[in-house]
Amino acid sequence: MRELKIFSGQGNPQLAQDLCGFLHLPLGEVTLGKFPDGENYCKIEEDVRGRDVFLVQPTCPPVNDNLLELLIMIDSCKRASAARVTAVMPYFGYARQDRKDEGRTPITAKLVANLITRAGADRVLTMDLHAAQIQGFFDVPVDHLYAAPVLNEHFLKMGLTADDIVVVSPDEGSIKRAIGHVKRLGGKLAIVDKRRSDALQTKQENIIGGPLDGRVALMFDDMISTAGSIRGAANLVRKEGAREIHVAATHGVLCGPAKRNLDQAPIDSIVLTDSIPIDESQLLPKIKVLTVAPLLAEAIKRIHHDQSISALFDEGTP
Repeated sequence: MRELKIFSGQGNPQLAQDLCGFLHLPLGEVTLGKFPDGENYCKIEEDVRGRDVFLVQPTCPPVNDNLLELLIMIDSCKRASAARVTAVMPYFGYARQDRKDEGRTPITAKLVANLITRAGADRVLTMDLHAAQIQGFFDVPVDHLYAAPVLNEHFLKMGLTADDIVVVSPDEGSIKRAIGHVKRLGGKLAIVDKRRSDALQTKQENIIGGPLDGRVALMFDDMISTAGSIRGAANLVRKEGAREIHVAATHGVLCGPAKRNLDQAPIDSIVLTDSIPIDESQLLPKIKVLTVAPLLAEAIKRIHHDQSISALFDEGTP
């Protein structure tokens, strides 16, 4: 591990510090800031020549600042002759626009992937991409982690029986994820029929599968942003007779009316991970935050030693 160096941007320094603790390594020193005119500034304060460098920086809000900071850090390390630079992005922003669903719109996920690659990243380590095909947007290797084992372990500790569980997919895009959780937790599968009218508005109309009457509904998603979709799905699941509703998501973006939506939704508990920092102003008593630092630390160690990453997910992979 002597040749391994880990640095953190300002996106989630606590997560970087935690994963360094699991690896028994000090977090690398880097100076980050802004010039008076608002331009980002970066200086790597340690020797990285010939080293295997990992830059921990989720591109969460403020998305543009965190993304540009990551690009500048990559460039700094490449110009300092680092042997390999891995962008560790627990959360990949700009992932929603992964295809042209109508005319005259960009494929922003591909654009951001190009920027990271052209900046000099040799590989990318990320977690629960909004769309799995984004891995193919990069022209460098991508290691895609899943928080499923961490979330599944939480629900297994609740002592629920398979006959009592219904795993609910909040939309058709999360069906594969829900099936993976059913394989690990047992129970039935239900799918919410969600229709999106525009970028901000969705409507939940029907539930396919189940039954939910008298059972415990476990709802999994990759992220909670404004929580409008989760609130609508939870209302529908409650109308179908579920006695408890528990929601789990990897990325707690929690922006805009998220706190109000989650507070008013008929949800008994919400589980998020620390892939991005949770805004304390959006926290509720029913929200629990689990850490993915051990998972990321193990992945970094395996990448550094050229070992298999997929072996981490022999169980519980969606």
